[in-house]
Amino acid sequence: MEIINTAAERAQVEIGRDELLIVNAALNEVCNGIAVFEFETRIGANRERATALLKEVGALLDKMDSPRE
Repeated sequence: MEIINTAAERAQVEIGRDELLIVNAALNEVCNGIAVFEFETRIGANRERATALLKEVGALLDKMDSPRE
């Protein structure tokens, strides 16, 4: 991962496919694989936001895997 730019509320990074797969797997486990007591307190977001992020990461991986024209 390469940090491009940071600010108080946002960061711009370049992340490789292998790193993105780790993020995807971790989010999948948190959202679907294990029961997390006090989910929002421990994760820092509610389950709906974490699931939405999982879908966004999955869509990004799908886009990376699709043939480019």
